[in-house]
Amino acid sequence: MLRRILPRSKVDFFALFVRHASLTHDAAVRLEKMLDELARAEEHAVGIRGLEHEADAVAHEVINALHRTFVTPIERGDLYALASRLDDVTDHVESVAQRLWLYGIESVRPEARDMVSHLCRATKAVRDVVEALSTRRDPEPILRLCRAVKQVEKEHDRLLRGAIAKLFHEEQDAKTLIKWKEIYEALEAAIDGCEDVANVVEGVVLENA
Repeated sequence: MLRRILPRSKVDFFALFVRHASLTHDAAVRLEKMLDELARAEEHAVGIRGLEHEADAVAHEVINALHRTFVTPIERGDLYALASRLDDVTDHVESVAQRLWLYGIESVRPEARDMVSHLCRATKAVRDVVEALSTRRDPEPILRLCRAVKQVEKEHDRLLRGAIAKLFHEEQDAKTLIKWKEIYEALEAAIDGCEDVANVVEGVVLENA
């Protein structure tokens, strides 16, 4: 059992984190849809930016609550880290959408589709992790979900290496190469951010076990 997790607090921090993680996953799902509807790239990019702004507002709400709350369910530093890491993921998802739109991408490389699929898996797993942290006192299911996030990140690393090698081997146009390299890097940052969230939660669970 977790010894100190979930003491009483006037602010429901975990509900805020679940809201933030849900918005992040919604943004990733919208990004996947964007790949199938590049003719509506601007519309999707604007929609994802709206989700990012909503998530940013939740992160600010967490930070503001930390300043006015005496009793917190977990260490303040962990709450701040969780809010910050979740916000990073949403920012990176939005960055991918902006690049797809502003770079005028007209066709999607198969590897990019696979990467966005990994991103959707990772953000869903992050949402599950945060929900589990808010509702369960048994550490093992939470740790198992954290490991699931890390597994997606490992799979993505292998995919990324192959995708970059293929890009440099096949793409002859320098501008197109640079565009896709930046998109790949933004996707990598988003999935790495999911692992960062899992690491924070894992640390919280182990410290309170």
